[in-house]
Amino acid sequence: MKKNLLLAFGILFQFSAVFSQKIVSVAAPALAGFSAERLLRLDGAMNEWVEKGWMNGGVALIIHDGKIAYHKAAGYNDLDTKSILQKDAIFRIASQTKAITSVAIMMLFEEGKLLLDDPISKYIPSFKKQSVLDKLSFLDTTYTIVPAKKEVTIRELLTHTSGIGYAQIGSKEANAIYAKSSITAGIGVQDESLLNAMTRLGKLPLLHQPGERFTYGLNTDLLGCLVEIISGETLNNFFKKRIFTPLGMNDTYFHIPENKAARLVNLYREDSLGNLQKAESNMLNGKTISSGYPLINSSYYSGGAGLSSTIYDYAIFLQMLLNGGAYDGKRLLGRNTVRLMTMNQIGDVQFANNDKFGLGFLVVSEMGSARTPAQAGTFSWGGAFATSYWVDPKEKLVLLFYRQLQASTHGDVVEKFRALTYQALSN
Repeated sequence: MKKNLLLAFGILFQFSAVFSQKIVSVAAPALAGFSAERLLRLDGAMNEWVEKGWMNGGVALIIHDGKIAYHKAAGYNDLDTKSILQKDAIFRIASQTKAITSVAIMMLFEEGKLLLDDPISKYIPSFKKQSVLDKLSFLDTTYTIVPAKKEVTIRELLTHTSGIGYAQIGSKEANAIYAKSSITAGIGVQDESLLNAMTRLGKLPLLHQPGERFTYGLNTDLLGCLVEIISGETLNNFFKKRIFTPLGMNDTYFHIPENKAARLVNLYREDSLGNLQKAESNMLNGKTISSGYPLINSSYYSGGAGLSSTIYDYAIFLQMLLNGGAYDGKRLLGRNTVRLMTMNQIGDVQFANNDKFGLGFLVVSEMGSARTPAQAGTFSWGGAFATSYWVDPKEKLVLLFYRQLQASTHGDVVEKFRALTYQALSN
């Protein structure tokens, strides 16, 4: 009898654990803790931004306590034909790829395949005995170096404190040094091996001593390479098998299949007069890349920028993190691993607006929370083509706002979207 009771309690505990996970469902705003009347302000704002020519179109998704309170599109996918932008459109999410790569690394951490303070040279020998840039001549890109005080670690890649910069879109120094060794930002790369590129990167100087500053760079592309080395699988296969399939992320790809190609959103940019035009190429400084790169097959999987996805797919990924690493009965990470990822991991290193950085995410600090409605502990990031997301654990809130613009001068609509979301919360 006692054994049967223990078994019953065990089953009940497992059952409760599974169903305590918030599984995203659609609900009326009031049932999702939002005021339907106040959400109309967001409708009006999004339509106004389209009418003013600040964006061709956009999609917004707001989830509160697992319930979708708002999921709407406004505007057009094509300004010439006036084709309506659909909610299930596929966007180039660029640097939102970084969070997924960071989760992949932490999955390997949980399996005992790596430690966060492992030196990168343990896996890629060219990162042994690295140097740090001293002086650079822009006339001929020659430079002097000093020795690195320590080796770069996986933790420093996750926090962007390694000293590795960005190619093509980084500082003048990074652009010059990396171009000389054919290092790219990772988007639209053809006929190149990720391991070969990262091996070359290891031979180049860091921009500062490891751990001393925050420098946004190719750290997550390098993490993607480590996933491939340690798991023995391509990043594409690892993502699909270990993350996308378990979560039901059926519209997230490095290479969008032909039967879904028509759903890729047109990319726009502003001309010299501020009018929107289709951006068919010239997306990265110094290199012409077609805006159709997600439709071109390649074996170079950029863990820092290569994915395209729908707003709903990515919301499921974020809800998994808000749930503490599990979704719909599938556990990808332990809750304490998610805790590590979403807390300050850079100590007193300076970061924008007094916020902090975790293992793959910006984390709103107590001081930073004075600037926005977001509670301290909110984690977020975005992509270069105007996609953004936030997860506010205290409010049990997931919010995403997707556009598809290159270098828009109306970036303030992102903060307006966030203000319009928080003002509509009713409980």
